[in-house]
Amino acid sequence: MPTLTWIGKEKVVNHHQEVPYRVLEHKYGFRADDPTDTTPTNSGNKIIHGDNLEALKSLLPEYEGRIKCIYIDPPYNTGNEKWVYNDNVNDPKIKKWLGEVVGKQGEDLSRHDKWLCMMYPRLKLLHKLLADDGVIFISIDDNEEKYLHLIMDEIFGNRCFIHKIIWKNKYGPGALTKGVGNVHEYIICYSKNPIESVAAPLSEEEIKKYKLKDEKYSIRGGYITQPLATKSKDDRINLVYPLYHNGAEIWPDKQWIWEKSRLYKAIENNDVVFNENNGKWSVRFKQYLKDEHGNMRYGKPISILVGPYNQDGTSEITTIFDQKLFNNPKPQELIQYLLSWVFNSQDNKNGIILDSFAGSGTTAHAVLNLNKKDGGNRKFILVEMEDYAENITAERVRRAMNGYGEEKNAVAGTGGAFDYYELGAPMFDQEKNLNEEIDEEKIREYIYYTETKHHLDRERTEKAKYLLDTYNGTGYYFYYEREQLTTLGFDTLYVVTERAEQYVIYADICTLSKEDLAKRNIIFKKIPRDIKRF
Repeated sequence: MPTLTWIGKEKVVNHHQEVPYRVLEHKYGFRADDPTDTTPTNSGNKIIHGDNLEALKSLLPEYEGRIKCIYIDPPYNTGNEKWVYNDNVNDPKIKKWLGEVVGKQGEDLSRHDKWLCMMYPRLKLLHKLLADDGVIFISIDDNEEKYLHLIMDEIFGNRCFIHKIIWKNKYGPGALTKGVGNVHEYIICYSKNPIESVAAPLSEEEIKKYKLKDEKYSIRGGYITQPLATKSKDDRINLVYPLYHNGAEIWPDKQWIWEKSRLYKAIENNDVVFNENNGKWSVRFKQYLKDEHGNMRYGKPISILVGPYNQDGTSEITTIFDQKLFNNPKPQELIQYLLSWVFNSQDNKNGIILDSFAGSGTTAHAVLNLNKKDGGNRKFILVEMEDYAENITAERVRRAMNGYGEEKNAVAGTGGAFDYYELGAPMFDQEKNLNEEIDEEKIREYIYYTETKHHLDRERTEKAKYLLDTYNGTGYYFYYEREQLTTLGFDTLYVVTERAEQYVIYADICTLSKEDLAKRNIIFKKIPRDIKRF
């Protein structure tokens, strides 16, 4: 498989492992039904202000392998800095990071090198966060599309490439455009693991084709017909058999597409249409617009998407804020459509959607609207590094939940709640000691995750105050006191409160011999030396 090399690559391919782990510091909760209550909502919806590289690292203990869908709209690296969103890698925060990570070499990087250095570790962390059945969408244009494709192949694997959508995002090229008028961008789509197919809602044009009606119309809508015979033949004898209709014996030219019991069942249900013309029979099945429960069917998405347009996104945010704050933010209808690829059945209305380049908050708005439309309970996590995270990103979400616009342009609110976070202190100080300023529960969550790769959900009790949890036959204990050193010895074995096959116990000091530890199936780990960094 071809790989891409650029200046600084060797400094960033494993940089995600060196990113300091910072806790998320809760600033306030927002509830549409009670805006005065700013306590944590525990709604599952989160908006995080801070560097998205560090924020993604901070999400790992709770969300590794749990994110169902990721949508990101990273900088296109066009050099356009005229708007609130700096669309390149010359942002002071990125330049500072490049200097620290890539070093002197970073001063000579081309803008493509810089962009790749910026994106690679972020994509590595996004890959970790994505669920096994998860899908990631990335908006991009011609500036970096070819490079993005290669590093996505490297990180996600080329077998996980689903497709590249060409999205016609403008009505036209504009009067001042020189040369070829560019009216499209791309949306690159990958999965965490290879998948056979994807589905999406039918377009308005496709829906219009379902014109035929029968006695099931009130529930299933109109239908079209599709041939039941196929000209291909691959020696499947079970697909070659006669049908009987109005005294005629009907054989396929080659073979039927369904085996006998399924096809006869369809005939019994009046889902098959027979037509005869000069002794030649046509046998077709009815494909309805809706399933037997009245739910709209899904179809195969195509690689060219016409609209919604950038102008729609601009109009949307102008209506919300009564002024133009962003240049061409993505329309939330576009994000809803992409989400429908992932949440494409009536029993698939839950899951977490992550956007780590949140911008104006379009992704959260799309999630809220989709939930309102189909009664779903999807959650969103937004990360925005710029200072407008509160007064634009979070404010848009508040207005989407509360409702916005005036009189005939008023849009009803979706309701809902979210929690707003800033990036807090690092887990370890510069001397690599445990940062004891951090809340102890956050330390416990961190340690349990480093041991098990799972989030610590067990509630702590006074009786078992040092127990983290028991997992796969191992009991994990964090014998820690902020104001004093802890010693694991014969007189402190009472810290073990739950029987397990073996025990991992963190403490400051251990006075038990190796033989005593082995006899009791205890693995001792010293605080802070043996606490893993990830």
